[in-house]
Amino acid sequence: HVQLVESGGGLVQAGGSLRLSCAASGRTFSRLGMGWFRQAPGKEREFVAAISWSGGRTSYSDSVKGRFTISRDNAKNTVYLQMISLKPEDTAVYYCAAKIMISSDSVLTDPSPYPYWGQGTQVTVSS
Repeated sequence: HVQLVESGGGLVQAGGSLRLSCAASGRTFSRLGMGWFRQAPGKEREFVAAISWSGGRTSYSDSVKGRFTISRDNAKNTVYLQMISLKPEDTAVYYCAAKIMISSDSVLTDPSPYPYWGQGTQVTVSS
């Protein structure tokens, strides 16, 4: 079993930055493919970014590409989401997710296969 705890959310003005963290425990972190997803009120959960367990491959949604960066520190069992140039439409609850991967360079952009999820952290961007 994997436990995930997100942190780093908050209220920021448009154009500002935040860094989200997701700390994992309970399983060998270095074999976990990780993803960030978000859900705004009245909308479905959507993919934001994903990273392979090697850290060598990443994927981003078109809406955040160039503004968000996903990274991981396997020594700290933590994955990060650095967000810059934030927009009001980035307002949502952000969730991290994990899945044991066989391939070191696999990334998943679909939320369905992820069995492990954090509780979410709220990001609010004011205009």
